Amino acid sequence: MRTFIYSLQTAFKNLWQEKWINLLTLLSISVSLLLLSAYLIVTLNIDSILKKWSRGFGIVVYLNEDLSDAEIETLRGILQDDPDILKIRYVSKEEALKELEETLGQDAPILAQLNENPLPASFELRLKEDIPDPSFVEKKASEIRQIPGVEDVEYGEKWLSSLNTISQGMKVIAIFLGSAIFVAIIFITYSTIKILFYRRIDEVETLKLLGATRTFIRLPYLIEGLFIGLSGGIVSSLILFGIEYFFTVKLIEFIPSIRGIIMDIPLRAYTLIPATGAVMSFIGSIFATGRIRY
Repeated sequence: MRTFIYSLQTAFKNLWQEKWINLLTLLSISVSLLLLSAYLIVTLNIDSILKKWSRGFGIVVYLNEDLSDAEIETLRGILQDDPDILKIRYVSKEEALKELEETLGQDAPILAQLNENPLPASFELRLKEDIPDPSFVEKKASEIRQIPGVEDVEYGEKWLSSLNTISQGMKVIAIFLGSAIFVAIIFITYSTIKILFYRRIDEVETLKLLGATRTFIRLPYLIEGLFIGLSGGIVSSLILFGIEYFFTVKLIEFIPSIRGIIMDIPLRAYTLIPATGAVMSFIGSIFATGRIRY
């Protein structure tokens, strides 16, 4: 216990004596964590928006012209029994034409030149997946296409693939960015602790002559690294909180339409960021003190 108290006192004394280099390291860690946190939050927001868009995604099943009402109900029953289908909506030929007229608006009178309704009846299906995988939807569409009475199936393949590509791409970039910042913070702390150690080499030699153990000598530097990383994370969290407050409170007052698009940052994120900074810096301190020969 006395060893820990001495190491703690020594660490904070050294932090103050070398305040400028420690402050620079702290700010570097803070900026790194802020960049990573901001990117992850943007990624989560985009992913949330894509999921909201995808909830309107569905498969349109066009029916053969000569199907009777009984055959249509049989086909409806087959689709309702499919565990991957969440909702089914039947659109008759007349309803399809009415919807087309509403879509055309002022150009709707052009449909009056048609001798008969060319639009087929259809089932609009909504799948249970939030962001369906393109291969899964393609397979499901192929299965539905084989059902007797089905003329054709459309499911927006290109649009779905684009959503999936954006979502996966953002996640891959987040992994690479997170890994790069993880290594950067470890290296920053490693370099700082190593510099501080050699600046106090005379003090270390004195402790060695007095019989101090390696743990006794290393512990203050480990505490320094832990404190620097923790402080950098706290600064990053405070800045992030200010940014969130600006976007979710102030900016919404001027642009109400973005309400619901910007996702609130979970409270646990504000505690996770300092913890992440502390762990990364502590690892860098372990590497720094472990590679030094004394």
